Order: sequence, then C-alpha cells, then structure tokens
Amino acid sequence: MTPTLPALAVLAALIFTEALSALARWLNVRSLSLELPAPLRGIWSEEAYARSQRYLAASTRLGLAREGFSLACLLAFLSCGGVCWLDGAARAAFPGEVGAGLAFLGALALAQALLDLPFAAWSAFVVEARFGFNTTTARTFVLDRLKGLGLAVILGGALLAAVLWAFQTLGGMAWLAAWAVVTAFSGVLLVVAPTWILPLFNRFEPLPQGDTRQALEDYARDEGFALDGVFVMDGSKRSTKANAFFTGVGKRKRISLYDTLLDKMTPEQLVAVLAHEIGHSRLGHIRTGFWLGTLRTGLTLGLAQLFLGWGGLQEAFGATRPSIHVGLMLFALAWQPLALGLGALSNAVSRRFERQADAFAARAPGGPQALAEALKALSLANLSNLTPHPLLVALEYSHPPVLERLRLLAAHGPGPRPSGAA
Repeated sequence: MTPTLPALAVLAALIFTEALSALARWLNVRSLSLELPAPLRGIWSEEAYARSQRYLAASTRLGLAREGFSLACLLAFLSCGGVCWLDGAARAAFPGEVGAGLAFLGALALAQALLDLPFAAWSAFVVEARFGFNTTTARTFVLDRLKGLGLAVILGGALLAAVLWAFQTLGGMAWLAAWAVVTAFSGVLLVVAPTWILPLFNRFEPLPQGDTRQALEDYARDEGFALDGVFVMDGSKRSTKANAFFTGVGKRKRISLYDTLLDKMTPEQLVAVLAHEIGHSRLGHIRTGFWLGTLRTGLTLGLAQLFLGWGGLQEAFGATRPSIHVGLMLFALAWQPLALGLGALSNAVSRRFERQADAFAARAPGGPQALAEALKALSLANLSNLTPHPLLVALEYSHPPVLERLRLLAAHGPGPRPSGAA
C-alpha cells in the first residue's frame, strides 16, 4: 500500500469506526450499577443480577477481542499487498470482470468467516455455556455455518453478480439499476423467507390447541388481524434464551414463539407480546422500515458510484488494474463512519417504533401490566443488561432499554383487564 492521503483517509475512517464502537462497549461495562433496579425486584434476584453483569463483561471482552483481531487482519491484508495478490489470483481463475469480482469479494467474505469461526465457537461453547445458555451441539454449529455458506453462495452470489454487472456495463445509471435489483430481491425475501429459508435452520410447528393458542387467536380475531398461523420454533435447539418474532406480509403474516418462551409466560403475557407485534403492523412500521431501508440502499449505491470515480485510490492500495470489485471493497471501508451514523439514525427510528408498539399493546386485554411482566420475564431469561450506556444504546440498540419501556408502560396506568381477572 502506498501511503497517499486518500488511502490514509480510508484507513482513518475504518479505525475511527472501530474505535468508537470499542469505546461504547467499554463505557457500557463501566456504567454497570451494583444495585438491582427497583422495577425488577421480585422478578430478578440479586444473584441473577450479578450473573447478568458477569455475562456482559465476558461477552464484551470476547467482542472486543473479536473485532480487534478482525481489524488487525484487515490492516495486514491492506498493507502487505493483499489486494494486488488476491485480485491477480481472482483474474487468473476467472478472466471475466464479473467472475473475477465474485471470486475476489467471495474470497474476502470466506476469509472473514473463517477468521471469525474460533470466536463464534468460543462464544457458543464457552461463554454462552458458562452462563447456562448454550444448547448448540457441534453438529448444529457446523450445519448452521454450512447452510449459511450455501445461501450466501446461491442468493448472495446471484445478487452480487447483478450489482457487479450493472456497475461494469451501465455507466452513470448503474446505481439505479443495482438499486432496483436489490430492492426487488429484498421484497422477494420478505415473502419467501418464512416458508423457504427459516425452516432450513429451525423447525416450526403450529402451536398446540389449548388456552394459549385460543387466547392468541381470539385477540387477533378481535383486532381483525388475519394470521397465517401461530407457530412454535425450536429455539431450544441452540439456546435457552427466549424470544418471539413476526414474519410475512399480506395474508401470510405469522407469529413465531420460541419454545423456550412458552413456559416463562402466561397466556395473558403472550397475548401482550402478540399485541405488540400487531401494533407494528397496524402502525405501518414494517412498511416504513422497508422503505427506509430501501432509501438507505439507494444512498449507499449512489455514493458507491461516486466513490468508484476517485482516481488513484485503488492504485494506492496495490491494485495494478482498477476494477469495480476492488473499488467496492474500498468503498465498504470508507463508508463505515457514515454507515455507523445511518445505523444510529435507523436505530433511533426503530426505538420510536418500539415505544409506539408498546403503547398499542398497552390497550390489549391484559393492559400495560401484562406486557410489563412479559418484558421482565424476557429480560431475566436472557440476562439482559438493565443499565446500558447511552452511547451504546444510540449506536446499537434497536429497542429501548427494558427499564425505559417499563417506565413508559407504567405511565399508561393499570389499563383494561379481562373479565374475571384478579
């Protein structure tokens, strides 16, 4: 690498982003409080609270080591002629520009995945296991990564090939064509992922008949909300942590509950969780989030096209023949600070949506108390950090911290209760 000013600017952007992320994690650990917050007393024990802090510290240390190692490997690759060597190897194997680009970027992605593999294994089989979360077997761990690799090659490869071809052949309109392709691809994934992709990793079974299913279906019907089904996902296959999520669009909307969630919540609390998810749909959050993501994609691709015209930058990193794929790799590095800022803005919008969905769920039959109790149960099951630092919240949290959500729910008052409830 030739230390020109543009090259140093790219490296500075990358290092700044990593340093800010590391600072947020360090401050997060430093902000831990020894006193169990009052709203969680009676649900959390002092011992569980202490365990959550040890879990946070262990996870943070691993995360910092993971990111530091990745950054060191990347800087070594850039400074020791890796760009020139890998570009030459890709061109030797695939003479065409699109093929060489796929080989170049695919090799980088594969190298990153392999370098991250020991950290992923340590996270699952040491850190998560130490705190009682991990239930992943070595077979599941390996199969997950092989399936992920297969999807990346088939789906990611096809999408990347289309983007490379557009930038290679369409001149100044390339970013618009690439934007259209990525948007269409994202829309198709929204439709097919629940039935074609997610089942590759987990088993989804209809929730058995009983009080819980009846309560969920009754609430959805009362709201006039058509559900394709209520499913139980075998989350216990990998972890004891609990969650629920909403997928699908149009008439194919479905709610999926982790099997680890069912024994931690009452039917009333699960209805509150469903009400929260229905709130996202009723308030247009899913649609708005899709279009905001689409606009971000368009901005990214438009800036990428401008960046590709930055003369001399690729040569500064050792590329003997400027290309679309090397330019896109360098853009991905230079883009990091702006991506972090846009991510923080996106998270702020997401947190606002979560507050609105909580307010919607507060009107469910169980009132705000049902959702509050559900959030308390989830935070305990997952040993959530109850006092995250504001910088980390701004940069990474798509949901408000649990104490904020509980405070806002308490402001709604006791709310409606089902007939005959205590």
